[in-house]
Amino acid sequence: MRLSLFKRKPDPERIEVPHGGVLYPVAVKRRASARRMTLRVSQASGEITLTLPERADFATGRLFAENHGGWIAARVAKRPQGIPFEPGQTIPFRGTPHRIVHWSKARGVTHATQDKDGASILAVAGESAHVPRRIKDFLRRAALDDLEAAVARHTAALGIPARKITIRDTTSRWGSCSSQGHLNFSWRLILAPPLVLDYLAAHEVAHLKEMNHSHRFWALTHKLCPRTEEAEAWLKRHGAGLHAYG
Repeated sequence: MRLSLFKRKPDPERIEVPHGGVLYPVAVKRRASARRMTLRVSQASGEITLTLPERADFATGRLFAENHGGWIAARVAKRPQGIPFEPGQTIPFRGTPHRIVHWSKARGVTHATQDKDGASILAVAGESAHVPRRIKDFLRRAALDDLEAAVARHTAALGIPARKITIRDTTSRWGSCSSQGHLNFSWRLILAPPLVLDYLAAHEVAHLKEMNHSHRFWALTHKLCPRTEEAEAWLKRHGAGLHAYG
């Protein structure tokens, strides 16, 4: 057996791709299962990733990325502009636009209500510097409440309990189910219409019985949530935009 005397130089974690006077940071990853070089711009986080097969030449990969600078710039430009949780901004809450209103500097409870003209608002109190955090805390709490209720309804129908429900801010998936029966969800589902949140709850609850995406799994998901296709279509059109808020 012949042993190689040379080891491949480690790839840099990140490179910069120039285009139009802008340098775009690109993360470099190797994947044994990859059969070709790929570029991806996450519409959720904005991260740009160059994935290389295990045996691919790094210099060739860098050239591949640089030759696609225009493509990278176009994909980055399509990402929704960030919308901060600040007074005057309008954000969706359970699918309905709500304007953030800082109504008092005194401490108080953040709540969804209507202004004198009947428009939907999120009323938040406290020091102005704390408004973003208070809005996010309110949304996370509302998301957990709605998801706990939806999971309880679907697990009752299924006859299998969930052991734990956790709220996170994930960018790669809206929910997940572990083999231990732990369900994880993105709190941003509270921004979407209730149907979407209910569908994701049904989807992950179905995994408690079917840890796969087989025909049996999808049949069960449709049984728990008959409007599955409608919810998936909404996520496909609007899901990435939910990551722009906050």
